Amino acid sequence: MSATSAAPLLRRVTPGRWAALAWCAGLLFTVLLRIRLPGQAEADVFMGVVFLRWDGLTMLALATALALRGSALLARRPAAALGHLLAAAVVGSTPLGVNAIPLAQYLAVDVALYAIAATRPRKESDRAVLLAAGVLLGHLGVRLLSGWGVGTTTALAVLSTTCVAWLLGRSAHQTRSHAEETRTRAAERAVTDERLRIAREMHDTVAHSIGIVALQAGAARLVIDKRPDLAREALDEIEAASRETLAGLRRMLGALRAADGPTAPAEAAGPPLPERPGLAELDRLAETTGAAGVRVTVRRVGAPRPLPPDLDLSAFRVLQESVTNVVRHSGADTCTVTVDHRDPGALALTVEDPGPRPGRTPARGAGRAGTGSGYGLVGMRERVGLLHGEFSAGPRPGGGFRVAVRLPLPSGAAPA
Repeated sequence: MSATSAAPLLRRVTPGRWAALAWCAGLLFTVLLRIRLPGQAEADVFMGVVFLRWDGLTMLALATALALRGSALLARRPAAALGHLLAAAVVGSTPLGVNAIPLAQYLAVDVALYAIAATRPRKESDRAVLLAAGVLLGHLGVRLLSGWGVGTTTALAVLSTTCVAWLLGRSAHQTRSHAEETRTRAAERAVTDERLRIAREMHDTVAHSIGIVALQAGAARLVIDKRPDLAREALDEIEAASRETLAGLRRMLGALRAADGPTAPAEAAGPPLPERPGLAELDRLAETTGAAGVRVTVRRVGAPRPLPPDLDLSAFRVLQESVTNVVRHSGADTCTVTVDHRDPGALALTVEDPGPRPGRTPARGAGRAGTGSGYGLVGMRERVGLLHGEFSAGPRPGGGFRVAVRLPLPSGAAPA
């Protein structure tokens, strides 16, 4: 088994199982210390009188039962689990004839303490480490009050490992919290950037439509007396452009919220865009992508229909981003773009790739999931949501990746 395949397997082992394994390993180590192994003149540690008697074996069995019960409770009730493991450490040390709780009997406690510090709030982890240290010191105190010998150095060594386990857990907790905050801020920033980009593109669309309105109004004013029929045509164009622009504004700008901070310059939004790009640019997009090494097959199903400029623009942007993800992150050498006009009430878009070709692996964590290092899907989901559409993205059953979008059409967008 390679290191890369073993790592996911280790991550699937729960903290409770690690604690159980630590207790079993500690118990095995305790036994091995007290028997003479091949090559030894005698055992490393003198075997206590009670160790092999019925009462000693009973206490070891009871301690093991407590440790396994505590390991099972670690995920659901961490405080109770720690209590069971501490009790197991004390009970399991009694038949060993030692003057302090050995490290081998405290390994499971250290594992539980790490898990609690790494996953639970600060106050709960603080109580856990104080309880673990208190049991060690309390065990020494009881032996002192009873007039028995105490192993101060052993207790200090075990206490040191307990503190180290707690500190490592706190460090893991802080690292995870910081990573989560960073991902949240990055996702929020990606959403804000996408909304600003949509707003800028919508501004261009509105400016284009208003320019048409201004030109037609000027033409109508010049010919209204001599050629009223031409003036009527100009007014019809003005009405159509105005209604179309107003519908787009209601659909998109009404859903946009004002973003905090200054607006980024237009150059920061990406490379220069063609004027009002739309689905008519798909063949050009396929040609450009083919030059990058990925063959794009464009399928148009159903009779094409005229689309509102904002919806046409958003459909193109979603397909453009999906194809860009295939080029950058999938490792595939081909993909299929499907534009389905068959539903009279919606436009369906699909981008599918078969997965990485042999000998090539996809880039890790790039743009394929909202929690990954890239945020292409976040922007597409936001753009589709502003148009009240449906968005889905995920692996295909037979391999590869699939992005599917359904954009509702206004009632005026009938098939041509």
